[in-house]
Amino acid sequence: MPSHSEKRFMPYSAAEMYELVADVPRYPEFLPWNSAARVRARQNLGDGREEQLIDLVISFKLFREKFGSRVVLNPAARRIDTEYLDGPFRYLKSWWQFADRAEGCEVEFFVDFEFRNFVLQKVIGVVFDEAMRRVVRAFEARAAALYGRR
Repeated sequence: MPSHSEKRFMPYSAAEMYELVADVPRYPEFLPWNSAARVRARQNLGDGREEQLIDLVISFKLFREKFGSRVVLNPAARRIDTEYLDGPFRYLKSWWQFADRAEGCEVEFFVDFEFRNFVLQKVIGVVFDEAMRRVVRAFEARAAALYGRR
């Protein structure tokens, strides 16, 4: 049952960071261990919100798993919520929140999950915090590549 939360300041606008994280099909271009991503369905929820059903393929050494998630994009609130649909997890929930600040934006990230496979859960538990920090750093590096270093 590992969970991870992180709050970072980034020298980009909240809108820029929101768009970067919301662009799931581009994740394999920069996100560690993500070998494929696709949107299998989209639905307008009203109030500017959109639901996407997403498939991600995670690859790490001999481990390769596909899992599905329900992602709710809320651009007005600059929030992205994810919940698990199917795959190797018992559960998975995550969210991103973006808020403009005087010289950039504050980015909050939270993830909580558990694998169905006890052995895999124990293995990932050893490296979980560093893996999640690496994911956040990958988004930060992607922002620098897209928007320039500020």
